[in-house]
Amino acid sequence: MIRLEYFTPEDFEQLKQWVNTEELMMKWAGSLFRFPLTNRSLAWYIKDVNNSPISDAYIYKAIDPDTGKVVGHISLGGISKKNKSGRISRVLVGDTAARGKGYCKEMVGAVLKIGFEDLQLHRICLGVYDFNPAAIKCYESAGMIVEGKQRDVLYFKSEWWTLVEMSILDSEWRSL
Repeated sequence: MIRLEYFTPEDFEQLKQWVNTEELMMKWAGSLFRFPLTNRSLAWYIKDVNNSPISDAYIYKAIDPDTGKVVGHISLGGISKKNKSGRISRVLVGDTAARGKGYCKEMVGAVLKIGFEDLQLHRICLGVYDFNPAAIKCYESAGMIVEGKQRDVLYFKSEWWTLVEMSILDSEWRSL
């Protein structure tokens, strides 16, 4: 099973190498960052996070426990204690050689475990662009359910991108 550890400044260079095109950055983070990623923007990204009492985000690197190699990145944010909900975002199996090997499903599963067991959330959601069927399939295999679409939500290089919204409830996750 994949191991999640907090994303730290020591991980910046690797993420910058992975997110090496403007299009990939938009797929990964939407409008959160400008291309290219910089140490300054990544420092802002992790400021006051990773278990800080004032943060509502948990940002992780994903490590293959057999090799010790970092293979991906994932975050759980938008935490609402009142509504017991959170949102998975910025999911990336960055090592292209690691894609298609089940890491995505394991990363999502590990974040869901944190959300439902440690944080006692009731609902966790995410958004994925509709032209990414591999990611949609990954999220469905982890138990996420398609709720609907936000049509033409992002405009990038003369094209509109549609976002598929997915979620899972704690009772659904526990029944898996």
